[in-house]
Amino acid sequence: MATHSKQASYLFFALTMIAIGVIGFASATFAPIWAGVPKALPDRQLLVYLSSAISLGCGACLLIKRTAAQAALVLLVYLIIWTGLFKVPFIVRQPLVEVSYQTCGENAVLIAAAWVLFVDFAKTRTFPAGDLGLRMARGLYGLALIAFGFSHFAYLNLTAPLVPAWLPGHEFWAYLTGGIYLATGTAMLVGLFGGLAALLAAVQITLITLLVWGPGVLSGHVSADAWQETVVSWALTAGAWVIATSYEASRLGRLGPSAFTLRPVGRG
Repeated sequence: MATHSKQASYLFFALTMIAIGVIGFASATFAPIWAGVPKALPDRQLLVYLSSAISLGCGACLLIKRTAAQAALVLLVYLIIWTGLFKVPFIVRQPLVEVSYQTCGENAVLIAAAWVLFVDFAKTRTFPAGDLGLRMARGLYGLALIAFGFSHFAYLNLTAPLVPAWLPGHEFWAYLTGGIYLATGTAMLVGLFGGLAALLAAVQITLITLLVWGPGVLSGHVSADAWQETVVSWALTAGAWVIATSYEASRLGRLGPSAFTLRPVGRG
């Protein structure tokens, strides 16, 4: 049986996808997680509605046990195609610019989360489901965290000012959070203390969402750029918890590498 924390993370992710779909339809523009489409692309507006429909439809179908596996797979494939078409080209054009990897990392978190959901809901254990699929999803998430970590160091002048004013030593917190991203990402990539690393990363992303972007939302005064960052951070939070709860909670307390040996994901 799925744990309560896993069920809660799945619900949070599904509702987040629904909300992103609603945002896309309501604004008639790309919701923040679907940003990066060239303005000169033909039939761009059709892609706006397709992306919104994918978000809304897959999110809703994730809430239904009978359609959850198919919804997770559709979302996974669409995210992979989208990232390949509209995010990876940034790396190809500017391979030495760190933000190119950061923006791909944001989509990689969502890809990894959708992949984990598919592994859990799928009736088959063959790839892309099964243990190999789960390991690859977690490894992809680890790469995303590493990209986030490097961005904190590469863009310290942009990261430090985001630290809440009531916290002293803004540069310290920027370095610390960047270091945590690098450490947790590396741990997940090599499979060492992966469950603990995923939990720590999820807590950090949640705190950043609440402390950095939350106050602006509560005040009702949010710029367009801040709103985009808020929605992306919210989506990353949802994805992070899906991945964190993919590790068995009963084994998180065992701090040896064997504590995180993969086993078939339990059925809900």
